[in-house]
Amino acid sequence: MKNLDTVKIKNIVLTGHSGCGKTALAEALLYRAGIVDRIGKAADGNTVCDYDPEEIKRKYSINLSLASFEYSDFKINLLDVPGLMDFAAATNEGVYAGDTVIICVSAKSGVHVGTIKAFQAAKKLGKHILFVVTKIDDPNQDFYTVLNSLKEHFGAAVCPVIVPEISNNQFKSLVHLGRMKSYTYDKKGASVAADATGIVLNDKEGVTADSLMDGLSEAVAETDDEMMMKYMDFIDEGGEGTPFTQEEISHGIHEAMRTGRAMPVFTVSCTNPAGCDLLLEFLKYMPDPSTAAALQATDKSGDAVEVKVDSSAPLSAFVFRTVADPFVGKMSFIKVITGTLTPDTDLINAATGASEHIGKLYTMLGKKQSEISAAVAGDIVIATKISASTGDTLCAPAKVLSYAKVQYPNPTYRMAVKASKQGDEAKISTGLQRLLDEDKALSFGLDTTTKEQILAGLGDQHLDVVKAKMKSKFGVDILLEEPKIAYRETIRKKTDKIQGRHKKQSGGHGQFGDVWIEFEPIDSDSLVFEEKIFGGSVPKNFFPAIEKGLQDSVKKGVLAGCPVVGIKATLLDGSYHPVDSSEMAFKIAASLAFKEGMKQANPILLEPIGSLKVTIPDDRNGDIMGDINKRRGRVLGMEPSENGMTTIVAEVPIREMHDFTMYLRQVAKGMGEFTFDFERYEPLPAMLLDEVVASVKSDDTDE
Repeated sequence: MKNLDTVKIKNIVLTGHSGCGKTALAEALLYRAGIVDRIGKAADGNTVCDYDPEEIKRKYSINLSLASFEYSDFKINLLDVPGLMDFAAATNEGVYAGDTVIICVSAKSGVHVGTIKAFQAAKKLGKHILFVVTKIDDPNQDFYTVLNSLKEHFGAAVCPVIVPEISNNQFKSLVHLGRMKSYTYDKKGASVAADATGIVLNDKEGVTADSLMDGLSEAVAETDDEMMMKYMDFIDEGGEGTPFTQEEISHGIHEAMRTGRAMPVFTVSCTNPAGCDLLLEFLKYMPDPSTAAALQATDKSGDAVEVKVDSSAPLSAFVFRTVADPFVGKMSFIKVITGTLTPDTDLINAATGASEHIGKLYTMLGKKQSEISAAVAGDIVIATKISASTGDTLCAPAKVLSYAKVQYPNPTYRMAVKASKQGDEAKISTGLQRLLDEDKALSFGLDTTTKEQILAGLGDQHLDVVKAKMKSKFGVDILLEEPKIAYRETIRKKTDKIQGRHKKQSGGHGQFGDVWIEFEPIDSDSLVFEEKIFGGSVPKNFFPAIEKGLQDSVKKGVLAGCPVVGIKATLLDGSYHPVDSSEMAFKIAASLAFKEGMKQANPILLEPIGSLKVTIPDDRNGDIMGDINKRRGRVLGMEPSENGMTTIVAEVPIREMHDFTMYLRQVAKGMGEFTFDFERYEPLPAMLLDEVVASVKSDDTDE
């Protein structure tokens, strides 16, 4: 692949709701550009972009994939990202690295939550947006209903450019409104053009090409004062004639998109592939990286700066994705922002301050790698076996700065990880650490309260893929189980003096320890020990042994064997034997006193309570509040959020929250998000005591 200037590079992200045809569109574009000689299908497992074994098996995208190719003297970096919410990390990385976001929408199923979230993500990062309606040749397509839905959801800036001619509910041709031409396609994607003036686009509703030109003309008029004057004169004259020439319309569409005043709508079929030739031609006019919004960064002094893509500036680039390949090793996806990146270059990792040597550079077409000699500002390339992690900035020593990192969704679906066979623990830790480098929406660590290794992700499919990758990439089977709840035990009343007496005689020296201890509740997370011995009934040198016996005892309470908190033990009296008494004897005596004291002090179980903040669409408030009540939670308040959302604040027992991630996704249709953090312990309701005790003891038995 030859070296190109920044203005000849187009970074295009294909995103949208799951099943809307993103990967199929990538295949059709590659075929129409002459890069591949057939159109693969996800169902057959032979597409360029879905090449991971898990994607082939599951028949949907789970990773970001890069398909770089040349078309008509331009280099197009096509980033195909997943539509499923469980793999939103890869989607966020793709949108961050791209310049133009193509949001795919099915002509059959229309606007879904994935469409809305893709739009919001692109808008937040200031990306250029283009809608592509796919599956136009589906018998159940309803394009013009989908077009109206796009306008309702995303506003008047939605501007149809390539629309279908539908006759008897069948796709007949595509009409380019800017050219006022209709294109009829054969099965190989070859087209025949004809004049579209007066053509009826939808025989059911009487939509004509001329009627849709009004919206297109308005978008063009808003790009320039002179154009607006010409359009207003046209309106004042009663709309006779054509307000703009083809050249003016073409220039106006591109300018309107560049400035964000218009979001063009294209229509394609990915099977012929009808319309993909028109889309490829249009991609050449998409904004190049140098016209993209400036990136936020901080310089060496920590001051905020904005950086535009510029080949003449000192080199800087950021790593936006990492792949743990078992054969190639660590693969880093890099977008060059300033300067030109070449092989065998030494850079500074702004995140660590360490030197980073870049060896060979590659571009990718799915899984196929091609070595390249340089990457100019705005280009996307692959480096292998470097130390940098996702989110790191690589710079020339002359100017060190750090770019803002990709934002990732909070991993809320938690499962305990266990080895399926003994001895695999080290493999699990190594494998998961490598997958954590690859997927920043995963977290893995030790729960210090339950001593379980906890893996957290975005949903059940997310963790199921992790489990499969652990097997295929690292040769280790893992088990995923619902995490244990860190219950605690405490007491509710003060006891009288409790005797703990240990006496044993078996020939020679015996064992003797005798203590009298008073127990009482106290506000503390650990045992509080105090002694009030008078007259030397227990020598001071045995006090540490008595405290140690109590400290060992609070590790397991008398109800369910859970750690005991909120207890104070006061040593009041005791006795000893000058020969048979020992530290061990007094430790045992203290533990005996503890067990008896716990029984008399009205022991109870405590359960952990978490603080919940859940943001959901306004019309789902009632559903979520009702569910919180069912989970024994308490709603503490509500406050309005942006974009028609509400944030509910509540406290809920951790025991009740394991499936909340999946419930929220179902009820809020994927538009909800939440955080949930440990807050404190509260008494477990008596009605649940037997059930919890049985479950805790069962877990202990399994171990």
